[in-house]
Amino acid sequence: MRATRFAIVVAAGLGLSACGGMTPQQQTAGMGALGGAAVGGILGSFTGDAGLGALLGAGVGGIGGYLYEQSRRGY
Repeated sequence: MRATRFAIVVAAGLGLSACGGMTPQQQTAGMGALGGAAVGGILGSFTGDAGLGALLGAGVGGIGGYLYEQSRRGY
């Protein structure tokens, strides 16, 4: 159990440090993908396939974040 918690903390730290050099558009798309994966995983767990739900949610969230940033910039 300790090794699992340590691995989660290290993975979270590496994931957060990777966002330092990203453009605002990349950050918005990444946050959309992360949020979509979380919601998709939760909803997918109700149907018995959390992995597929997370995958689909990440795709939809990433595209949604990208489109939101584009509309915010007025393109």
